[in-house]
Amino acid sequence: MLKAVTSIDTILAALRAAADPTRLRLLALLSGGELTVSEMTQILGQSQPRVSRHLKLMGEAGLLERLREGSWVFYRLAEPVREGGSAASLARDLVGRISQTDPTIARDAERLAMVRAARAAQAEAYFRANAERWDQLRALHLPDRDVERVLRDLVGPGEIGLHVDLGTGTGRMLLLFADQVTRGLGLDVSHEMLTVARTALEARGAGHLTVRQGDIAAPPIEAGAADLVTLHLVLHYLDDAGSALAEAARLLRPGGRLLIVDFAPHELEFLREDHAHRRLGFDEREITALGTAAGLRLVRTVHLPPSAEGATGGGTDDRLTLTVWLFEAAAPLPPAPTTPTWDETPSR
Repeated sequence: MLKAVTSIDTILAALRAAADPTRLRLLALLSGGELTVSEMTQILGQSQPRVSRHLKLMGEAGLLERLREGSWVFYRLAEPVREGGSAASLARDLVGRISQTDPTIARDAERLAMVRAARAAQAEAYFRANAERWDQLRALHLPDRDVERVLRDLVGPGEIGLHVDLGTGTGRMLLLFADQVTRGLGLDVSHEMLTVARTALEARGAGHLTVRQGDIAAPPIEAGAADLVTLHLVLHYLDDAGSALAEAARLLRPGGRLLIVDFAPHELEFLREDHAHRRLGFDEREITALGTAAGLRLVRTVHLPPSAEGATGGGTDDRLTLTVWLFEAAAPLPPAPTTPTWDETPSR
């Protein structure tokens, strides 16, 4: 349902900004996740200046959000929970009214799938080449022991039923909480990564921990089944961090916790080409807003600056800060007290 707008000027500006075939195509594309300008020009078959002008107009009207990361610029549909929420709601309402069987929209969707497939193949090739030394690569940013001590402190010593680790990689997060969980399940798309993870779990004799191949955008796990979900250095590889948080939230039982570890914003462009990073970190506002939109409550944020050991290239300019976010799924409200009807009132 379209939310009420704050003024006539707001809705008129938003409608004018969307009233163009190319702009509607762009809105439809961005409803599936954030994209760069170059990706959108490739899909639409139009020049970059022309596409940029359309994006600028819609951004000024509050329909889109623009995120600059080094030399890359990402666009996505604006979040209604943020400033300009009325226009953002209108954008989503318009997208919902566009027929996916429209020939132009269907062709754009096919080209988008090709762009994503090429990007996924690039990331998969990277993971395949680096699976054996993945833990070593992670340690270049910050020693794992420092991060893991903070994660254990945040989760606390209590028992955990089901722990789901999305994008599990080598299974290190599963092993970190192995002594607390009844059952642990890690998902990853990379067969090579899972091979390394299974070897590590077997070496620890952790029969209650398992890994399987699966897409974290659609984890094959029952809603409300998990007590703890972790996303450890995963979001910066994804096209759509918001969808990943929404899926993680779906898995949590009321009162369950989501633990996210990722980089603070940085300018190390070589991580895109050399290490398949999609995003150059996340700021507090973005992750907090995405968690809130997924129905989660932020409990705590911890910043972990790099130590002398944690430089990616040995120089101080290559050191990265990690941020840890702890979210909690809302607990169900207690049942409202019932007022007895006349027939239920005890007789005296």
